[in-house]
Amino acid sequence: MSSHDAVMDAAPTDKRRWIALAIVMTAAFMDLVDATIVNIAIPSIERDLGASFGAIQWITAGYALAFAAGLITGGRLGDIYGRRRLFLLGTAGFTVASALCGFAANQEMLVGSRLLQGAAAAMMVPQVLSIVHVTFPAHERGKVFGLFGAIIGLGAVSGPLLGALLTQWNIAGLEWRPIFLINLPVGVAALFLGRRFIIESKAPKALRLDLVGVVMVTGALLMLIYPLTRGRELGWPLWGHLMMAGSLLVFAALIAYEKYKTRKDGSPLLELSLFKVKSFAAGIAVQLTFGVVMGIFFLVWTLYMQIGLGWSPLRAGLTGVPFSIAVSTAAGLSVQKLVPRFGRKVLQAGALTMMAGILLYFFVAGRYGAEIQTWQMIPPLVVMGLGMGLIVAPLTDAVLSEVPREHAGSASGLINTTGQMGNALGLGLVSVVFFGTIDEKRLAAAPAETGAAFTNAFQNSLGWAAAVLAAIFLVMFALPAKPKQHVEGAVEDSVEGAGEPMEPVKEPALAV
Repeated sequence: MSSHDAVMDAAPTDKRRWIALAIVMTAAFMDLVDATIVNIAIPSIERDLGASFGAIQWITAGYALAFAAGLITGGRLGDIYGRRRLFLLGTAGFTVASALCGFAANQEMLVGSRLLQGAAAAMMVPQVLSIVHVTFPAHERGKVFGLFGAIIGLGAVSGPLLGALLTQWNIAGLEWRPIFLINLPVGVAALFLGRRFIIESKAPKALRLDLVGVVMVTGALLMLIYPLTRGRELGWPLWGHLMMAGSLLVFAALIAYEKYKTRKDGSPLLELSLFKVKSFAAGIAVQLTFGVVMGIFFLVWTLYMQIGLGWSPLRAGLTGVPFSIAVSTAAGLSVQKLVPRFGRKVLQAGALTMMAGILLYFFVAGRYGAEIQTWQMIPPLVVMGLGMGLIVAPLTDAVLSEVPREHAGSASGLINTTGQMGNALGLGLVSVVFFGTIDEKRLAAAPAETGAAFTNAFQNSLGWAAAVLAAIFLVMFALPAKPKQHVEGAVEDSVEGAGEPMEPVKEPALAV
């Protein structure tokens, strides 16, 4: 009897499964909060460490890049070596990396620690739903997945507020550092309890690792994103343009290698046959470009409020609460009521609604300038949040609906990886669409103009985001009119059949 079968036989009668659920849910919550908590503290980090704009981008983009590059590999490692083992290893790495971030002496150490943190999260997070699947019987999983959705919603609201409070309170004079140090007791508790209560499991037919593919996709992303983040500061040197052009060649070589890998042993990093499914290819394009929009918006929004307008972290965090509530409300409504009836039109309505909210924000920011108040931001933020909720909740189901069930694990891994890649790319583009419009030397000589300059840069970023959303709306026509299968079924089949678990769909939209 395989370890997978043993776990499934024991699961229905093992009362420890609820403790195990609390442990993995806490770890998932820790990762989600960490993604949402950092942006609000960035101005404090900038002041304390003297961090450059490029370093600020890498503090956020580095995490997303490392997380994206390791997601599929993390899932495969769990299948091969044991999901509990990889979960505990990832949790330990995440906790150590959090300590390094909290005690970072300079911007270089913080950026490096964030890369390590993202890599550790890529080992930890893919195991969560795999452990849930093999720990709970089928009749209990619906309730468990519902709890997971609630955790995501709670993290969306509490992350920015927690970050604002920890930064504002300046505990023991540590300023921004407690946003990372708070992970230490949580991580230690998860390690201690996880060893005791989580049952080990492995996939019955695990695929081999494609390390060459991992190296190639990571290298291509670095070649694209590094010049974007450093180019403006360095005066856009020739080597930067050559690196970005070279990244396209590496991506092309990656596709050729993955085709070879498929023929050789049937275990590529990227299941290229999935892209023959029109709805999946379109969904990946939507996920990538939507990630770009989110990467751009949430970083520039924080900089606009705290540096441009001079708001405190707490005020900025509270301003985001109506947005988070709108996202959660629309997400629940779209999945339960709207998508079953209207299908793809719900996602397209979400893109148009979000674009309307962005354009409204553009108008409001321009009209009130540096004197804008929190209440004047609430209407565009609520409209944006409603639009985003209509997209993020049903998108994965729509993308997976026409994918063969035996490839559901690979497909879901690609969806999440693509979203994180888009997020990292969007964060890299901030140097172009936001910082590219700011004259730092002029602001140094005339600080009173900071509000106007940051407002103008914010509006420029909103214009780009609206244009990308218009393109997303058009691409959505290639999605199926109505999903043919429920994503929960895909989760179950992917973990047990494909040997690669479906990683929970993290919402890049919530990284505020």
